[in-house]
Amino acid sequence: MQKIAIVDYGMGNLHSVTKAFELVADGRARIDLTQDPAVVAAADKVVFPGQGAMPDCMSHLDESGLKAAVLQAAQDRPFFGICVGAQLLFERSEEGPTDSLGVFKGQVRRFPPQLMVDGHGQKLKVPHMGWNEMFIVHDHPLWSGIADGERFYFVHSYHFAPDEDIAVIESAYPYRFAAAVARDNIFAIQCHPEKSAQAGLKLLKNFVDWDGRA
Repeated sequence: MQKIAIVDYGMGNLHSVTKAFELVADGRARIDLTQDPAVVAAADKVVFPGQGAMPDCMSHLDESGLKAAVLQAAQDRPFFGICVGAQLLFERSEEGPTDSLGVFKGQVRRFPPQLMVDGHGQKLKVPHMGWNEMFIVHDHPLWSGIADGERFYFVHSYHFAPDEDIAVIESAYPYRFAAAVARDNIFAIQCHPEKSAQAGLKLLKNFVDWDGRA
């Protein structure tokens, strides 16, 4: 039976992520929510979630001793970043001066106040919170069976700004931004698939079934 490690570095209640993976795995994988670098190192697949401020997340990741195990997993096995965990894969963020993991080239940018206006001239709130459409940019195995324009649940004030062609899914608030990025064995998404009803569960199931090839 394959082993899937969900990395717990002290940033966020990961109960819903764990339960969602247990549901879609349906006994076909062992799901371990873990703070142990050795468990991450021994896993067949790794899930890297997170919530909160990115500088705090990096601090907790360093203090936990999990940073090296996460970086290694991102190099050599199916790897799934969620929300702030996905943001940490970039080089830096406008949220603070702390360097991130640098797996992807680019940064994480805050929604600029001057652009937060809808087509009717109404001011949009930041954080961007609620259900929003997801548009396919490039096909990916993890999006198999999920329709173009399907809605997923978001809570974020910052978004990916990659310096390489890795965007596979975009959303809009009010302008288009990269909502999911992928390269080789890594898939990372800004929204919360564990809170995104059947479409979100389908995405998680696709990861359980994924061999890591794009």
